[in-house]
Amino acid sequence: MARVICVANQKGGVGKTTTSVNLAAALAEMGRRVLIVDMDPQGNASSGLGIKRYENQENNIYQVLIGEKPIRETIQTTQMSNLDIIPANPDLVGAEIELVDMPSREYRLKTALSEVSETYHYILIDCPPSLGLLTVNSLSAAETFLVPLQCEYYALEGLSQLLNTAGLIKKSLNTELKIEGIVLTMFDARNNLSHQVVAEIQSHFGDKVFQAIIPRNVRLSEAPSHGQTIFQYDAKSVGAKKYKELAQELDHRAYGTVQPAVEPMTEVTMSEEPSIEIEGDLHV
Repeated sequence: MARVICVANQKGGVGKTTTSVNLAAALAEMGRRVLIVDMDPQGNASSGLGIKRYENQENNIYQVLIGEKPIRETIQTTQMSNLDIIPANPDLVGAEIELVDMPSREYRLKTALSEVSETYHYILIDCPPSLGLLTVNSLSAAETFLVPLQCEYYALEGLSQLLNTAGLIKKSLNTELKIEGIVLTMFDARNNLSHQVVAEIQSHFGDKVFQAIIPRNVRLSEAPSHGQTIFQYDAKSVGAKKYKELAQELDHRAYGTVQPAVEPMTEVTMSEEPSIEIEGDLHV
């Protein structure tokens, strides 16, 4: 039975899709069977894996949600072994409206995924940067949700809203929903504020924060333009190394496999700066 993980953050530009794609690729390289479900109408996870828009006009997650196609017909293989994807296309924008009048509108994705959950070890759902019906469907289908959080001040402001939304969904739609953890992304070792954000998040949320911290890395930014994961584009880069560490941590949490040591990020001297206050709690 697959572990279904929703990768969610309503704030854009925090490394959500980068995390979805490269975490999935790292798990696949470990021998795990992984399916990515691209629930973002922008389709960045799809293009980042080399899936062209003209290739998925008739086989994508939109057709699954509105009941036009069975989910197995929409699954596409990628260039990586053990890694499949259900792509998105711009039609998914209309799903927010079309789903409103459909029966069991919050559970369309969950029902579909139940047909393929025995095939995979992990199903990662890449959510849009919003808290609309597509994200509600994703959180309703997931066992856990993973939050990529940029190491900058403004990234903290929407975290409590996401946690509150997840709490409401746990209460009314998915009583089994739990937080998988927080992944700190876009870490800049030269920036004092990045270190302060890391310290505050780790202090506030404890072991819910993954030890592997994803740095700012130009190779991570370049890889999607080539339709490749970081492991295909530059497997020796620091970005690839950190996503491998993240995958090993996640696999340890999910299946109890051996967890290797995670190397700390480079330290810099901190200057005196105002304390960062974080609202919200992991009540799900």
